[in-house]
Amino acid sequence: MIDAHIHLDQYTNISEQIGRWQEAGITGVVAVSTDLRSSYRTLELKQRFPSFVYAAIGFHPEQPLPSEADWNEWTELIKQERRLLSAIGEVGLPYYSAEACAKLPAYQERLEETATIAVDASLPLALHVVYDRAETALSILRQAGVRHAHFHWLKADPAVVKQIVECGYYISVTPEVCYRERDQKLLSLVPIEQLLLETDGPWPFAGPFAGKPTTPLWLLDSVRAVAAHYGQNIEQVKTTVTANTKWLYGLPPV
Repeated sequence: MIDAHIHLDQYTNISEQIGRWQEAGITGVVAVSTDLRSSYRTLELKQRFPSFVYAAIGFHPEQPLPSEADWNEWTELIKQERRLLSAIGEVGLPYYSAEACAKLPAYQERLEETATIAVDASLPLALHVVYDRAETALSILRQAGVRHAHFHWLKADPAVVKQIVECGYYISVTPEVCYRERDQKLLSLVPIEQLLLETDGPWPFAGPFAGKPTTPLWLLDSVRAVAAHYGQNIEQVKTTVTANTKWLYGLPPV
C-alpha cells in the first residue's frame, strides 16, 4: 500500500522508520512539501529512497504566501528536477488561517498560476482545499485544464464532491475513516476507483489512534474500514487503492 499524502520531511529517524513500514507492507509514500526549504528536503528524500518516495513540492496554503524570490526559485526547481517529481503539492487555498484568509484573492491567483504550471509540466496537483474552498479550487482547475488532481482529506458539500468525481479527480480519506461518521459518509460519494488512502502524518489523530505518533501503518486500519463500507475483501481494496495511487502519481512525463 502507498500513503497518498504524508509530510515525510517532518519525521525523524526516517531510514529506520521506512524500514519498519516496508516490512509491514507499505510500498511507498507520496511525500508532500510545505515551502521552498521543505521542497528541497523532499527532493533529497526522493534521491535517498527513489523507489519508495513519490515526491511532491509546493507551498502549503495555510502559511504566508511565498516571497517572489522563493516563488521564482521554486518554479525553476520544477523545471530542473522534473524527473524526480510525481506531483505539485501541497497547494491550495487557506481556510483555517485567519491571516491567510484575509488575503484569499492573492492565494486564488497563486493557485491559478500553480495550476497552469502543473498542466505545462504534466504533473498532478495535491490539494488542500476544504469546505467552500473546494468549489473555488475546482473552478480554477477546470479553467486551467488540469486533468489530474488529488483532493486530500476532503471536506465539502456533497454536490461539490459529486462534481470532483465527475471530473475524474481523486479523493482521499485519513485514519478518521475508522471512527468519524463524516469521513465514512464521504465514501458513499466516491467510487472506489477514485479513492486514495493517506495519513497526512505526522498530523495526530483521535479515536483509537489518540496519543500515538502517526504512521503509514495505520493504512492497514483504514483499509479495513473502507473494505467494510464497499463490501469488498481487504485484499481487493488494497489492490484497487494501490493501483489508483500508482496511476495518479506514477504518470510518466508527456
